[in-house]
Amino acid sequence: MSAYDRRDLGLLLLRLGAGGVLFAHGTQKLFGWFGGHGIEGTGQFMESIGYKPGKASATASGLAEAGGGTLLALGLATPAAGAAAAGAMAGAAAVHAPNGFFNQEGGYEHAATLGLAAACLAITGPGRLSLDHALGHVVDRGWMVPTALAATAATTAVVIGTRNKRLDEARTDREEQAGALEDQEALFEE
Repeated sequence: MSAYDRRDLGLLLLRLGAGGVLFAHGTQKLFGWFGGHGIEGTGQFMESIGYKPGKASATASGLAEAGGGTLLALGLATPAAGAAAAGAMAGAAAVHAPNGFFNQEGGYEHAATLGLAAACLAITGPGRLSLDHALGHVVDRGWMVPTALAATAATTAVVIGTRNKRLDEARTDREEQAGALEDQEALFEE
């Protein structure tokens, strides 16, 4: 087996593994498969963690994960697929970041690993054992890699930034309400 054959086989295995996990995560959100909560439940959860509107956020996240994962596994439109999946995982990592790195503590380890794998596949390409290769790389051109990653990075930064702003505003509102309540209690004690 030549070095090229090993590289292509390794990329195939990485694509199938990462793509399969991403597909499963996305279908939990979209359809409630694999113990997921579907669009309604995931939408409510997305609202509760600051991604609004929740249903639209659940749909976008589910499509990026399921669609990106499917395309990565097939090795089709690899730059766009990898970028979309990496963006979705960046959004998930932002939710888990306050819990630290490790997954057993609720950290971002899992999301970061999937996102990194997806981004690496977008950059390296799918290898010869892929639909991109079979189709002559018509949706896997060199210029597509920086374009897809830059567009996804910009969009993800806006989405996460907007979420963080909402969370900060909600925290400030809670602190102000708590302060007002303390002031009222102090008046009653006098």
